[in-house]
Amino acid sequence: MTKFRLALLALLAIPASAFAAPAANWVSAVALSPIGGHVLGNPAAPSKLVEYVSYTCSHCAHFVGEASGPLKANYVRTGKVSVEVRNAVRDRYDLTAALLARCGGPRRFFGNHEALFANQDAWMEKLQAYDRDAAKPADQKAALRDIGQKTGLYALMAKRGFTPAQLDACIASPAAMKQILAMTDEAWNKVQISGTPAFTLNGTLVRGSDWTHLQAALPDVAQ
Repeated sequence: MTKFRLALLALLAIPASAFAAPAANWVSAVALSPIGGHVLGNPAAPSKLVEYVSYTCSHCAHFVGEASGPLKANYVRTGKVSVEVRNAVRDRYDLTAALLARCGGPRRFFGNHEALFANQDAWMEKLQAYDRDAAKPADQKAALRDIGQKTGLYALMAKRGFTPAQLDACIASPAAMKQILAMTDEAWNKVQISGTPAFTLNGTLVRGSDWTHLQAALPDVAQ
């Protein structure tokens, strides 16, 4: 028997499953939704989770710190659940952070998003001092830029590799502003959330605003 025939017989003995393509890891897939939210995971996932967040919300920071890891590892990775982050802006400081979170496009969003929440205590402390200062620009773009520069938000984003010029451009983006305000209107006036964080699963509002309640509402797809 020739070496070729031996090799062919050896290949035929290997089960077909061994040649199957590796399962997709959806944690690295990010896309924009029509309203402007950032979708992490399989866009065709049967379970679609939407998170409504405010960057000045301490409960949101706690949720993101607690839930981001398990959501990615146990739900998003499988392709059975996608997670979309949408803004529910509460104030001009939240708006500034939301604009900066979008710097760098969809690929950079979730890193920016998690960094803003992980460092919330530091920049919120500076924000409170800034809020007591009566001297603030009247022009909206100048005011948002001033907030970014004087509350530590620009400094935080600089550590993520963004230049002041890039951050100024993010603050001044009319497209980003339009999307953030559209999501905010949807959250408070259409979905009628009662606070942040808030969640919908396949369009239905989830009761509760913490990881325990949300996890109970998610489908059992961890395995």
